[in-house]
Amino acid sequence: MMVIRPVERDDLAQLMALASKTGGGLTSLPADSVTLSARIDRSIQTWQNELPKAEQGYVFVLEDSESGKAVGICAIEVAVGLQDPWYNFRVGSQVHASKELNVYNMMPTLSLSNDHTGSSELCTLFLDPDYRNGKNGYLLSKSRFLFMAAFRDRFMQKVVAEMRGVIDEAGHSPFWESVGSRFFSMSFSEADYLCGTGQKSFIAELMPKHPLYLDYLSEEAKGVIGQTHPQTAPARAVLEAEGFRYMNYIDIFDGGPTLECDIDRVRAIRKSRLLKVSLGEQADSSLPLCLVANDSYADFRAILLNVDPHGDSMALSAEQAEILRCGPGDSLRVVTLNAESKA
Repeated sequence: MMVIRPVERDDLAQLMALASKTGGGLTSLPADSVTLSARIDRSIQTWQNELPKAEQGYVFVLEDSESGKAVGICAIEVAVGLQDPWYNFRVGSQVHASKELNVYNMMPTLSLSNDHTGSSELCTLFLDPDYRNGKNGYLLSKSRFLFMAAFRDRFMQKVVAEMRGVIDEAGHSPFWESVGSRFFSMSFSEADYLCGTGQKSFIAELMPKHPLYLDYLSEEAKGVIGQTHPQTAPARAVLEAEGFRYMNYIDIFDGGPTLECDIDRVRAIRKSRLLKVSLGEQADSSLPLCLVANDSYADFRAILLNVDPHGDSMALSAEQAEILRCGPGDSLRVVTLNAESKA
């Protein structure tokens, strides 16, 4: 069975193995043991309530309970930009007009923005390619919503998610070549690595403070603005089905879209319910497939089960109860996996 749990220090080697499979472009999962070790420590300190909100971040892993192997990772940053600036481009426009000449031109622009400062961020979503089957990706991505629903007061009103932009297998980014490389004088992979390892000061030092006109970009670069990497397209579809929308903000490196949603309007958060646990026969497989999680802060667990989401209780096998760290009479948080199912 696949189960979501908090990251542990012993996961470092497996997370390094996952990072080596990303192919670049996933800034928050660099193949750097020092950075990943610090990320794990910060997550553990967050769970232990040892950090201020500006530094808090939760990291979860997807584990195969039979083998004990960590095959996926996802995370939530509690409040971005309060400690280190959080940048993106806002896609907008400027008007150039002359009444005398009867000329009116609306020019599309990119403006450096910190508009999402203080938002909670969904980040670091990556699933081992060998496990991209069934509903593993859905569990990995959406389990975070049940954690946020259970501990709503620990998160901010707006939730954002940066989607990986268009990058080819050789690490070539059309947007970077037309924009970032002009100001940073380094390759995309170098800038991506520096940002992923926490060395972000160069962004503020080198990025232009004035708007950039899109008409000066290459046609290839303009074509990928707000577009998602093919491997990330399913993750974008998952979030959009939950209520997230692209509101004309993009990543400053690869031009990928930033999605956003009010936390209380996220479907899985808004429609999740608490059901009482009983031990007995496993539920009918014809029932809707649901995300099921305990409401234990330090010992959070989430799995997928067939459950009647409209009932008052749910029956678990002894194995399922052990995985979810619960017993008879405890409450579990439940929501249907897919938006098209009625919850």
